[in-house]
Amino acid sequence: MRTLSPKYIGIILGVLYGISIRVFLEFSDAFNFGSLVTISFMFLVPIAIGYIRIYFECKLNKSMSYKQMAVKAWQPIFVFLLVSVVTLLEGSICVAMALPAFMLFASIGGVLAGFVHRKLEKESKKVVMSVALIPLILSPLEVNFLKLSQTYEVKNSVVINAPIDVVWRQLANVSYIAEGEFPMSFSQLIGIPRPLQADMDAQGVGAVRTSKWQNGVAFKEVITDWQPNKQMLYQFDIDPDLIPDNALDKHVKLGGEYFSPLYGGYYLAETANGQTVLTLKTTVEDNTNFTIYSRLWGEVIFQDFHNSLLKLMKSRAEKAV
Repeated sequence: MRTLSPKYIGIILGVLYGISIRVFLEFSDAFNFGSLVTISFMFLVPIAIGYIRIYFECKLNKSMSYKQMAVKAWQPIFVFLLVSVVTLLEGSICVAMALPAFMLFASIGGVLAGFVHRKLEKESKKVVMSVALIPLILSPLEVNFLKLSQTYEVKNSVVINAPIDVVWRQLANVSYIAEGEFPMSFSQLIGIPRPLQADMDAQGVGAVRTSKWQNGVAFKEVITDWQPNKQMLYQFDIDPDLIPDNALDKHVKLGGEYFSPLYGGYYLAETANGQTVLTLKTTVEDNTNFTIYSRLWGEVIFQDFHNSLLKLMKSRAEKAV
């Protein structure tokens, strides 16, 4: 019987390790023992997966360069994420957001495995066990003692060739947005539903603007400041239980445990030549421990969404002149 090569052993064990830790942390969340939305899972588990992959191949292929180690460490990562999507353990949004970090830290793990094998070969078995156990040891500590929540504002503007009063009329009620009318964007490509329409029940402070997106997503925006032709500000009122589970990945669900927009608003300013500058701001709360990484993704997604929405407003206002 033909035995598996170290290459395939490393890939298979790396994938099995990743899936096992993912399932374990999913169930551990209920007992505050672990969580998927942690530094331990997002950054340390990929290090271990990459380490396992290269650890086995180093036994026979001692001539690998560090560059080869870094790239080969991606193999179990791709398989692990593919299995996660196929088995519905994760959705496309979470996988897209995790992929860059997983690739980077798997490479670090792969290079570390090669370095340890060359410099500390006698201790390599102990090291691989330690690397595999570190996420399990640190995850409960992180869940119970580390809180790195952050709040930040995302801001985008567009210049519209239309009078300020025409632009203002586009904001409160947004009639049905046809598929070809809303620009294709990165956020849609990774699985975020696009907006369909918005309706207000009245005008002025206290009015409620209801936004409806694809896949049954709906939420309210309570008007907190209403100054015609100047600004319309609102506070998000999102009930995550009313958002279908299949509409957004549960770890990035609007109004959920980890991520939610808090406030938003449109600001209008008239230029000297009669154009209108329309600015959209959103204040976002991030309750993950990913700090810079999650902030970067939040900026990318909201900037992308803002720009698409502002292009829609620009197109409609200019056609209304």
